[in-house]
Amino acid sequence: MKAADIRKTFLEFFQSKGHAIVASSPVVPGDDPTLLFTNAGMNQFKDVFLGFDKRPYTRATTAQKCIRAGGKHNDLDNVGYTARHHTFFEMLGNFSFGDYFKHDAITFAWELLTEHFKLPKDKLWVTVYHEDDEAYDIWNKTVGVPAERIVRIGDNKGARYMSDNFWMMGDTGPCGPCTEIFFDHGEDVAGGPPGSPDEDGDRYIE
Repeated sequence: MKAADIRKTFLEFFQSKGHAIVASSPVVPGDDPTLLFTNAGMNQFKDVFLGFDKRPYTRATTAQKCIRAGGKHNDLDNVGYTARHHTFFEMLGNFSFGDYFKHDAITFAWELLTEHFKLPKDKLWVTVYHEDDEAYDIWNKTVGVPAERIVRIGDNKGARYMSDNFWMMGDTGPCGPCTEIFFDHGEDVAGGPPGSPDEDGDRYIE
């Protein structure tokens, strides 16, 4: 599958779920003095999440061009050392502005990956923030991911809420527990599951 097919499948899937397809914003933000480069798909929606702006839609999907070569989300030091880090790429995203929450976000992601991208279900692992029982139960009881492939990740970065599964862009602003999906490339590839000492290998890829 080519990149154009992945992008088209993603955007059209979320459009079918009631999301407006929103064009990528410039990689150099024209109206955000806090950013040198656009580094995430949510950047153009910051004011919506903060309550300063209102859009004519409550669901959006984008293929956002991003540069990660500085700041908090800096992948530059990892380029060339892993098969998955880049400084310029497109970030595919879906966003809800006071509409749906964890249940739909999780079930949408699972449907897209398993039914449209045809990823085998038994190759997929998920992580949740260690206190997020709601997300855990949705993955386990609603989606049907077995408990042995759901990993709870705690505060593994030295402080409260500093976790691979607690999302934040800065010291203030929108934040909260997150969930991630990993693909297992198999035992022929070096690396351990998320949360393990060997998680930086290439076997399990977010």
